Amino acid sequence: MKAGHVCSVIVSLVLLWLGVAAAQEASSWKTLSGKAPAIIAKGGFSGLFPDSSEDAYGFVQSSSSSDTILYCDVRLTKDVFGICLPDIKMDNCTNIAEVYAQGKKSYLVNGVPTSGWFSVDYNLTELGQVALTQSISSRTPIFDSNFYPPLAVEDVQSKFKPPGIWLNVQHDRFYSQFNLSMRNYIISVSKRVVVNYISSPEVSFLTSILGRVSNKTKLVFRFHDESTLEPSMNKPYGSMLKNLTFVKTFASGILVPKSYIWPTSPDNYLQPHTSVVDDAHKAGLEIYAADFANDFMLSYNHSYDPVAEYLSFIDNGVFSVDGVLSDFPITPSEAIGCFTSLNKSNTDHGKPLIISHNGASGDYPGCTDLAYQKAVDDGADVIDCPVQVTKEGVLVCMSSVNLMDGTTVARSQFASQMAVIKDIQSVQGVFTFNLTWDDIVKNLKSKISTPFTRYGLDRNPRYRNAGNFMRLSDFLDFTKAKDLSGIMISIEHAAFVAEELGFDMVDTVIKALGDAGYNNQTAQKVMIQSTNSSVLEKFKQQTKYDLVYMINEEVRDAAPSSLADIKKFASAVSVDTGSVFPESHYFTMYKTNLVQTLHTAGLSVYVYTLMNEFASQPYDFFSDATAQLNWYVKGVGVDGLITDFPATARRYKLNNCMNMGSSTPIFMEPAHAGGLKQMITKTAQPPALAPLPLLTDSDVAEPPLPPARSNSSTAPTNSRANRMRAGAAHIPGLVTVAMLLAWCSLV
Repeated sequence: MKAGHVCSVIVSLVLLWLGVAAAQEASSWKTLSGKAPAIIAKGGFSGLFPDSSEDAYGFVQSSSSSDTILYCDVRLTKDVFGICLPDIKMDNCTNIAEVYAQGKKSYLVNGVPTSGWFSVDYNLTELGQVALTQSISSRTPIFDSNFYPPLAVEDVQSKFKPPGIWLNVQHDRFYSQFNLSMRNYIISVSKRVVVNYISSPEVSFLTSILGRVSNKTKLVFRFHDESTLEPSMNKPYGSMLKNLTFVKTFASGILVPKSYIWPTSPDNYLQPHTSVVDDAHKAGLEIYAADFANDFMLSYNHSYDPVAEYLSFIDNGVFSVDGVLSDFPITPSEAIGCFTSLNKSNTDHGKPLIISHNGASGDYPGCTDLAYQKAVDDGADVIDCPVQVTKEGVLVCMSSVNLMDGTTVARSQFASQMAVIKDIQSVQGVFTFNLTWDDIVKNLKSKISTPFTRYGLDRNPRYRNAGNFMRLSDFLDFTKAKDLSGIMISIEHAAFVAEELGFDMVDTVIKALGDAGYNNQTAQKVMIQSTNSSVLEKFKQQTKYDLVYMINEEVRDAAPSSLADIKKFASAVSVDTGSVFPESHYFTMYKTNLVQTLHTAGLSVYVYTLMNEFASQPYDFFSDATAQLNWYVKGVGVDGLITDFPATARRYKLNNCMNMGSSTPIFMEPAHAGGLKQMITKTAQPPALAPLPLLTDSDVAEPPLPPARSNSSTAPTNSRANRMRAGAAHIPGLVTVAMLLAWCSLV
């Protein structure tokens, strides 16, 4: 029986492996060859390390698909060595201006006078004193401290023994000014190094080596922007795209900017795809797409999800490019190896639970009908409603009690009601209980959250103010017929609302759930989340809902006494991402024991708030939301993901590599926290963090909720004791007077 069980397991693993292999090699690939698209690592893993540096090339092997091709922009030295540099001007990608301060020259580059430092003025020994640096200013320069000298083409072959090498030759005619021949060099080096691809944007160069390099080496014509002139024929690249049969006479493929295939509108939304992939394939040309980088602006249609972008080029049901040129080769490795041909109709409400954060608030204004509908369409298991109360006691779903956070109240007539309420927050706001439901729905619009505007990362601006506000009753009516495993109601400030507004949020939520029929059905569970133990304790006394305690600070672990307290009223805990992987200067430092401790205590763990934008993630996640999810699910084993982008989490749960065990490919294995930091020169490493606090019973324990104070009116009123004039010096005089009169009337 044991032998039979072992055989059964082995057969299952073999079938799983064959399934993944079939997904990668299936004839359903719409590439010219029918094989999976090639992954070309531009200068290695240049999204992190200086382009073409030793760590950039080396890191590809430890993080990406084993068949990833290494790409080198070849430049010639004075002594005719070919070195890998991303820019013809060395001062843009090395520290040469510091090493050879007097070396600045001016030369013609494609007929344009260009000043800088150039490789043709130095021999290989002299350039050994120069270090490669990060050439893109928006990326971290911290790895520059590692001192990476430029690598010769032969070094790339000997040090890394890659499955393929791609040499890109720019500015062939530039070198002839110095009696150097790039043609002769390429022909020579191809006899010493196996070169799989040679690309160039110059027709004359490719025709000059045609038939003079191995017939196994693919020649690829590189297109630049459509309006740019090809230097040897003096024709715009856009016009040459219309004559691919001519390109076929000297090349076996073309390399184009990705915008040639999926153009975008001026406001950064995808336009219909062009016919260029089909045109190339009909001409017998392979087509490779360039300019993929996880930390560049993606089309809003991709919701800052780079895997989604790759899939639009390789798995859209209509066409597939033959390869992608990427600064982050781990991401196309994931897309090609694990995320193609997914069964998207598969509904699985198992772990990890996908819990929306204000609906699909990464794509639409949070807590609106559009955000909730998209969360359902995108496959969320649980959708959430953060409950707030209006002036007359209507419960509404709002991301914050402060209407400044998710509505256009700042541009409305209600802006005059801005004030500070110390018990809620230290900055001024206009609060839901200041306005009636009619005030809100008739005068305000929703506003999409934009947590990373300082990085230029807006969210779906065409729909910035789209969607309708929802009362809790509307939300409950909406959810009942949906394919969800449950709903989550979040409640904050309940003690303040009871004491100052005379309103019992717990009793009113329980009544609303009962009125909606949620006490009489079992298809969807009800989850109540709060940072206040007093709220959850009252729900525990009156209901059988699933209760979730949210820890609203970063902690390293939980003391046994705090666990004992939590288990009295909750079955799950929500923790901040920083409590799992603390970070310093965008590098993870270590993994805490918090999740393990909570699991050992029998508590489920949900992590919040996951976002797709690369600015929200430490560098260890490679600006890739899928890699981030992988760390929390496989690396830590969380039970739920609270996310602004449920679509990304749903696709992750469906991936073909999800249950491969020890056969999981390297690019789907979460790295060790703090590992990337160790690759930095010790003196340049980010500073150590002060120890995070321990969650103790004093952090958890609270007095019982106060009863709602008696009020002659059925509607809650504004707080008197805590209301303060805020920023009067910055508010026009009439508004200040109005605020004072309103305050006096309350007194």
